[in-house]
Amino acid sequence: MKLIVLLITALSLNIQSLNLDSVRDAYKIAAKDKTKTEAFNQSLAHITKKDKVEFIAYKGAAIALVAKHAKTLKEKKEGFVEGVTLVEYAITKAPNNIELRFIRLGIQENTPKLLKYKSNIDEDRLTILKQFNSIKSSTLKKHIKDYILQSKVFTDEEKSLILDS
Repeated sequence: MKLIVLLITALSLNIQSLNLDSVRDAYKIAAKDKTKTEAFNQSLAHITKKDKVEFIAYKGAAIALVAKHAKTLKEKKEGFVEGVTLVEYAITKAPNNIELRFIRLGIQENTPKLLKYKSNIDEDRLTILKQFNSIKSSTLKKHIKDYILQSKVFTDEEKSLILDS
């Protein structure tokens, strides 16, 4: 009985300590550092489709990142499909959410053509550009701005507009 109470307490503390800004920071680090990918994935392991759509999308991105570093082709494909399925699910729940579009764009831009997961790049790019100035979270705005400035899907003109805002 004590073990059950301890597990429930630990799980609820983990959920309470998870906040969107820390997940955003962890995603940015995990995307650049293979050694941080598994920890990022584990931090979101408890997320379900009942949680906030942003957490669901980040969980999908984490699974896709883990799949990128998997050993076998089968593990890579299965993990990738599982991850992007969660991202797409989140987007169906909140299609105008700029953060979800940012996550999907990052995955699609960095996915090999072989996987044929690039069909929403222009749609997401335009959505991000249209909504960028209305982002309320300074952390999210900075992450998206940093991404845009290094991305190959945004033109130099679009990047300069973002720099000026």
